[in-house]
Amino acid sequence: MARKTSEAADGGAKAAKPPKEKKRRWYHQVWEIYTMVRKEQPSITWLLLLIIIGAAALGALVGILISYPWGITAFMGLAFGLMGGMILLGRRAEFFAYKRIEGQPGAVSAALGTIKRGWNIEEEPVAVDPRHQDMVFRAVGRPGVVLVSEGPAHRVGKLLESEKKKVARVVPNVPVILIQEGRGEGQVPLPQLAKAVRKQKKSLASGVVPEVSKRLRALHHMNRLPVPKGIDPMKARPDRKAARGR
Repeated sequence: MARKTSEAADGGAKAAKPPKEKKRRWYHQVWEIYTMVRKEQPSITWLLLLIIIGAAALGALVGILISYPWGITAFMGLAFGLMGGMILLGRRAEFFAYKRIEGQPGAVSAALGTIKRGWNIEEEPVAVDPRHQDMVFRAVGRPGVVLVSEGPAHRVGKLLESEKKKVARVVPNVPVILIQEGRGEGQVPLPQLAKAVRKQKKSLASGVVPEVSKRLRALHHMNRLPVPKGIDPMKARPDRKAARGR
C-alpha cells in the first residue's frame, strides 16, 4: 500500500513538471522581423519577391547565355536573391526600430547598446539636466571616453563640457570625445550614432580601457546622490510628483 502511495506521489510530481519550452529556430526570428517590417511597410513583401525571383531569373539567363545548365545557375541566383532579401529585411527592420525610438528619452542608450566589442558602455545617463531632461551618456573604448548628449544643440553644450571637465580630472591623459545626437546642425542622427562612435581614431591600448571605465564608474557612483530630485535615471523620465515636492 505504501509502495502504491509512493508511486502515485512520484506520478503526481512528474505530471506537475512544467513542459519544456520549444526551442526558437532562426526562421522564427526572421518571421517576427518580417511581420514587424510589413506593418510599417506593406510593400516589403513585393520587394522581397522581386529580389528573390529576379535573382533566380537572372541566374537562369546567365546559364543560357554561357551554355551552362541553367538550373544550376538559377539555383545560385536564388541563393543570392535570398541573401539580398535578408539584407534588405535587416536594414528596413533597423530603420524602423530607430524611427520608433528616435526623440524619446533614453534613445541614445539603446543606440549605444548595439555596439558590442571593445567598448564599456553605461546604460544609465552620467549627467542629467532636471529641467529639460537633456542627458549625457558615456562609452569608453580604445578611442578614449566618448560622451554623447541627448537634447537640442543649443542646450546640451554646457552639459557636455561640464561632464568633460569631470572626466578630465579623473583620467587626465585620456582623450575625451564629444558627440551630440540629434537632427540639428553639427549633430549625429540616431541611426548613425553607433557608426560615428566606432569610427573614432583609436588611441588607447585595449588593456587600458577596463581600468579607465572602472575609475569613471567610481566617479559616477560618488556623484550619484546629488542627482536632481524628480529624475529616475533608470527610466530617463521625470517623476512628476517628486518634481512638485509631493
